[in-house]
Parts: sequence; C-alpha cells; structure tokens
Amino acid sequence: MMRRRDFITLLGGAAAAWPLAARAQQPPPPVIGYLSSRTAETDVPMLAALREGLGSLGYVEGRNVTIDYRFADGDVERNRPLAEELARRQVAMIVTGGSLSPALAAKAATSTIPIVFNTGSDPVQDGLVSSINRPGGNATGVFVQNSQFIGKMMGLLHDLVPNARTIGVLANPAGQMREADAQRAAKSLGLQVHLLRARNDGEIEAAFANLSQQPADALLIPTDPLFISRAGHIVELVARHALPAIYGRRPFAVAGGLMCYSDDVAYGYRQMGVYAGRILKGEKPAALPVVLTDKFELVINLKTAKALGLTVPPSLLARADEVIE
Repeated sequence: MMRRRDFITLLGGAAAAWPLAARAQQPPPPVIGYLSSRTAETDVPMLAALREGLGSLGYVEGRNVTIDYRFADGDVERNRPLAEELARRQVAMIVTGGSLSPALAAKAATSTIPIVFNTGSDPVQDGLVSSINRPGGNATGVFVQNSQFIGKMMGLLHDLVPNARTIGVLANPAGQMREADAQRAAKSLGLQVHLLRARNDGEIEAAFANLSQQPADALLIPTDPLFISRAGHIVELVARHALPAIYGRRPFAVAGGLMCYSDDVAYGYRQMGVYAGRILKGEKPAALPVVLTDKFELVINLKTAKALGLTVPPSLLARADEVIE
C-alpha cells in the first residue's frame, strides 16, 4: 500500500512536470519572410516602421514572431531564387519591399503563402491582385500612387535651377521607371533629356563618365533599388561633376544630395506591418483592401545648395517637409 507521504511526493512531482510539458508542446513563433530588392543597410528605416506596425497588434520580433530576411542588394534578378527559398521554408507569409520585382517573384513562388507587398506600380495591372478593394488571392499590401512622380521631380528641379536646359536622367532599363515619362515631363517644361542608362555598378560608373562627352545642366536620380543601394556612392559621383540633382529617396539627401522627393516610406511600411499582424491573427489577404497612399515628402539639403552656389527659392523652402542645414 502506498503511504500518504509517498503519494503527496509523487503528486507534487507530476504537478511540477506539467508546466514543462506544456512549454515543450508550445508551437514555435510564426516566421515572416522579408524580401527586398535593396540592402540590409538601406532598409533599416523601412524595417523599423514595419516592426512598429507589427507591434501595434502585439507582435514583437524575437518574442512571438521571427523575421527571416532576404536582400537582393540592388540586383532584381536575385529576387526569384530568394522568393523560392522562402516559399520552400513554408514561412507564415512573405513581406516584400523595394519595387514591384520582389512582389512578382513571391507571387510566382507561391499561390498559398500570404504576401504583403509595397509597390509604386498598379498591382491590378501587374497581376498581383484582382482588384484594389477585394484582392481575391494570396496577396495584398500598399500601392504608392506615383504616376506623376517623375513629372513632379522634374518640376521641382526646374523650380530650383530654372536656367537648366538639359536634364540627365539616370535610368535602369531593368527598373520600373518608364523613360517615356521622363521625356514627357521634360517636354512639358521645355527641357531636353539626356538618358544615362545603368543596370549594374560598372554601367553606373560609365554613365557618369559619359557626362564629360554629353554634359547636363542638372540630374534626376529616380527611385530604383539599384540606385538606393548605392546612394552614398552616387552622391559622390554627382558631387564630382558639381551638378544640382534631385533624388527619389531620403537617404540620398542624408548622404549629401541636394534634394529628394519621396513617398512617405514610414507610413507605407507601418501599414504593411499592420496587415502582416492582421494576417497572423487569421485574416485573409483576399479580403484586405490594398492600401492606397499618395503621401510624399520633400527634403532639401541647404549645405549642399551652398556648396553649389545655389540659392533655394523661399517658395521651395516653404514646401519642404525637412531642411538639412
């Protein structure tokens, strides 16, 4: 017969084991695959906003959610194999940034894993979703409505340097910017365009070297993962030619670029984090309307303007969201 003291000891040991068993049976935290055409360095502010959005729904990286990062480092051809890696890992979802390319790569890699994208290209026309209000498939996200983006950049550059007649436009043939948009915008302002085509590091160097043979009065550097990933170096190349330039992302202005006009990156990525959290809680991307945003910001670097001998018109300064002294 079991003595009462032995029974209590046995019962106490079993009770102590129950929490351990329960912890052992808890599933691991969900894994979000993050795929970007840019670099880990350039995406620091985007990822901070993404985590903020996730945090608003209670998800904290390293505590109850894991993020598996993949970066194409400006080479959009790498997005496809990177997306396939994440799909094979069966992550809970794939969040994409850095243009249309990673979103299309993720869509091609899986029809079942949820996708949250950020794109400046129409997601309906590109086949990412069936409609803005009811995406209908495994993808939803943020659509930055920037159809007039190049025209606005060209107009701001013209306001700053009204005497410029030839604008050099750095264009990645593998990117999203349509060269016709630049030509159309320049024509409306009575300007000429000199296209500097570059799809890799060597071609960027060659494009700027070509400025000696075909000079420009000012430069326009559009939003492109390749260019953003090399922001500091491109700003240095522009400085060597002592040319006024407008860029499509804030990191250029921070690196010493004269002026940038960009969508509100923090807002867009915060919304992506919110959608990622909602999907983790059980909502379906098919029923989450694509977030439309037309929030843009203008940053002017007065230190660079002074170095170039430029006086920024008060009307332009009044429009700036941020002025770097």
